[in-house]
Parts: sequence; structure tokens; C-alpha cells
Amino acid sequence: MKKLKNIAIVLSLFVLQVQLAQAQQIQARAVLDSTNILIGDQVNLRLELSQPNNLDIEFPAIGDSLSASVEVIAQSPLDTFELDEENQIRIIQNLTITSFDSGQQVVPPFYFRLKYDNLYDSIETLPASFFVHSMPLDTTKGPVDIKKPYGAPVTLKEVTPYILGVILIGALIFFLFYYIQRRRKNKPLFVKPPKPKEPAHVIALRELDRIKDEKLWQTEHLKDYYSMVSDTLRTYIEDRFNIQAMEYTTEETIQAFERQKELLSGKSLEELKSILSLSDLVKFAKYTPLPDDHNLTLMNAYFFVNQTKLEDKKPTPPKDDREGEEVELK
Repeated sequence: MKKLKNIAIVLSLFVLQVQLAQAQQIQARAVLDSTNILIGDQVNLRLELSQPNNLDIEFPAIGDSLSASVEVIAQSPLDTFELDEENQIRIIQNLTITSFDSGQQVVPPFYFRLKYDNLYDSIETLPASFFVHSMPLDTTKGPVDIKKPYGAPVTLKEVTPYILGVILIGALIFFLFYYIQRRRKNKPLFVKPPKPKEPAHVIALRELDRIKDEKLWQTEHLKDYYSMVSDTLRTYIEDRFNIQAMEYTTEETIQAFERQKELLSGKSLEELKSILSLSDLVKFAKYTPLPDDHNLTLMNAYFFVNQTKLEDKKPTPPKDDREGEEVELK
């Protein structure tokens, strides 16, 4: 029985070899792109397998090295190509290899496993070899010093802490200098920005309201009453028209407006002249106006301010309800 079994195996292998010969020979090759490299350089090793497309042949498993001195850097997936011959294909895999040992380096054979009708066989490639050359030494220059390590370029991440530190120190020095200067001048460390100045007519109308509420004419303080009305209008004229009314006499103030007729209408100028002239009589000539003159003077002062105030076009302010209003003094 044992002999019969051996005979059957031999016959099966014979049949397999015959069928393979009929289907065209299976060819396995290991081809190097270069046979001479410098130490550490890389070279491409191409594994090729030509076979009928109805056979199941396994490629060898490739590790990270082919021998003790030949290392595998990378390996590509299998690529399959159809050949011109009928039912014939070619499978290719590329390996990137290198060696750090000088001299002749041998790539051992690769074994491809063949399975056919529950029988197994293997196909191997021929060994391949390449020569690794060491770096040539320039003996003409003689001994040289060992070169210092190359310095890596400085990155922004590395210098950022130093930049921030310099900025912080500079800010502290500036703040300290500023603080000392302010202390020497007896000034506060931080100064609030000045509030925007109110329009001239707002200040004048508020002052006229205050004068009206004080009712000085009822306590026979007529000189103070007319002085305050006159000073309010003169201050308003300085802010509104840039005429030095506080320093000018009444006549000089009126003449300043007459030289610039576009500033006031004739009616407004007459009202101003009437108020200032009457106030001068009360202050300097001890003139005693009639009770109706008190009311008329304050009413004309309101009217003068409202008629000559500088209008803000954007946005248009609401109309002052006191414009043209008769002021009754009680």
C-alpha cells in the first residue's frame, strides 16, 4: 500500500509538470535596478511572476530585512498585468532595499508557493547581488578637524517667550517712568478724557432759567438781575460768534456785529442792543426800569438765544418750546 501511495504521488507530480509545461513555463525573477550603490543609498528590487491566470501562486512574505545586511525600506502592493499570450498574466511587486555594510551584498532567492489539485510545490528566483561602496576619502587634504554639529534654524515658537519677555520688561520700564513723571508734577496717574463742551445756546438757556427762578427783581436786586442777564448773553456771544463781548463795551459789541452783518438779522441785533443798553443804565446810571421792562428783558434774551443758536443738521434737534414764548415774571 505504501508503495502504491508513493507511486500515485509521483504520477500526480508528473501530471502537474506536464500541465504547467503545456500552459507555458512559470517564470519568477528578482531584478535589481542597480548593482552598484553608495553605502546607505536605496535601490529598487522588482519581483516578477509570469503564470497562467488559472493557477494559485502565493508571493513570499517579506519582512523588514532580506538578510543580516540587507534591509527592506518599503514594499509596494501587487500589480497584475495581462500578457499578450493567451491566459497568461504577470504579477509585479517592488521592494526598496538598502545596506549599511560595504562590499558585495547578496539577496537570497525568493520562494513562490504553488498549489495545484491539492498538491503543493514552490518556485524560486535566482539570487541577486549588488555592491555597496563606502564613501571615498580625500587623502590629498590630509587630516582635518572634526566639524561642529550643524545648528538647527531657530523657530518662531522658540523665540516667542523671549519676545514677550522683552515687551513686558519694556512696558514695565515705561510705566515706572510715566508714574515717576506724574508724581513729580502732582498729577493723577490716569486722566479722564474731558467731557465734550455743551453747545453755547444750551448753556445760555440753562443760565437764563436759573435767573428766572431766582426772581431777583422781587427783592429789589435789580442791578444783579440785569448784570446776570447781560453777562449770560455776552458769554453766549463769545462762544457762539467768537466776539469778545465780555471785554467789549456795549457799543463795541454792536459795532462788531454791524461789521459782520451776516451774523445777525436786524431784529436780533435790535433786541441785543436793547438788552445791553438797558443793563448798562441799571448798572452804571442807577436807572430803575419799569416792572414790565424786567419781563421784556428776559423774554428778549430767550428770543435772541433761540433765534441765533447754531442748529445741528444731523440729527435735527427738537424745537425749543420757549422760542417766542412770553416770559412772565411774578
